[in-house]
Amino acid sequence: MRGRRRFHREFWALRDISLEVAPGETVGIVGRNGSGKSTLLQLIAGTLAPTSGRLETNGRVAALLELGSGFNPEFTGRENVALNAAVLGMSPDELREKFDDIAAFADIGEFIDQPVKTYSSGMMVRLAFAVQAQLEPDVLIVDEALAVGDARFQAKCFERLKRLRENGTTILFVSHDSEQIVRHCSRAILLDGGRCLAQGQPRDVINRYLDLLFGRSSASNTSSASGNIEERGNGDELVTSKNVNLRDDVFSSRHSYNAYEYRWGDRAASITDFWVSSAGQEYPATLEVGAKVNIEIGVRFDRTLIRPIFGFTIRTKDGVTVYGTNSELQDDITFKGTGRAGTSASVAASFICKLSPGDYFISIGIATRAGDDIVPHDRRYDSIHLQVVGTATYFGLADLGVALNTKEAT
Repeated sequence: MRGRRRFHREFWALRDISLEVAPGETVGIVGRNGSGKSTLLQLIAGTLAPTSGRLETNGRVAALLELGSGFNPEFTGRENVALNAAVLGMSPDELREKFDDIAAFADIGEFIDQPVKTYSSGMMVRLAFAVQAQLEPDVLIVDEALAVGDARFQAKCFERLKRLRENGTTILFVSHDSEQIVRHCSRAILLDGGRCLAQGQPRDVINRYLDLLFGRSSASNTSSASGNIEERGNGDELVTSKNVNLRDDVFSSRHSYNAYEYRWGDRAASITDFWVSSAGQEYPATLEVGAKVNIEIGVRFDRTLIRPIFGFTIRTKDGVTVYGTNSELQDDITFKGTGRAGTSASVAASFICKLSPGDYFISIGIATRAGDDIVPHDRRYDSIHLQVVGTATYFGLADLGVALNTKEAT
């Protein structure tokens, strides 16, 4: 007897996912396209049923899963608000009480009485978010919907999300913008291939996410790198430096090293050491506001790299990027060395510390370009800790050198 032919291929959008989200938490969900983010949110929202396992939600759930989902394009915005509110469990009296707030938040003017099919994508999400946010749900799900809004509308949405969170609403937020996840979420989850790769503090999870987006596994230390790399050579004369060790990896022995750094890359080159000085002091415990800071990095090349790129980023302790640049963009960051296998190089940079008092972390990296792609060789995220002290004549993160001039009225 011939076996039955199969006309399908089994595919699990999600597998072995286990998580619990508490009331009042804002959880960011990140992952590459096709990792299962939207499927997970649809399961939580109840628009999909799990093949196996158990899922529990408590309270009213509101979701922005797809742009304009639940809207009838032939109905006006006003009619769609009423329809959407009814589907979400809002009573007619409650809708009458909140309609003016919904219309004001959407801020689409006379278009509220025009058919939704005439709306732009931005107007659509304004109206959809306005309805969901005014519901004050127990669980609010937002799947990339805010990406189409302009900057002012996004700021208004995040302020509304903050108030909802303070009132006990649980928020599940999907975004490809890593900065939004770090700023607005109390926890983050990384999905890949339908499985959960990491859960925890947003900054740590985002580091893993960037690893997936831009390179190989952080555990990788193989010689199978692609890009502008040649085979191992016999070695050349090493560049010398009075400040950094160019051969041995003594990075972690230096003062200001952050033991909780996140390091990854294929190690075709390795960052072996760093040196910081300011006001004549090496590895200063603190940096003064306005002081000049000198940094030098030691790099060892285990394979020949053609046109290596050095990257430099300063982030707050919360993971918000204050400044970033690389040697392709900045002439002030200079290489001493050729990038040949068996050689070492010294990378020097300097900047004026125009940061507000507080804690900051420097991330550094060495990479090469393969067409439009970047091949990371050694990236050390948040590897150097800086503590800035002193008196600032401004507030915020950085000094923009604004000069205020006043004139007496005549």
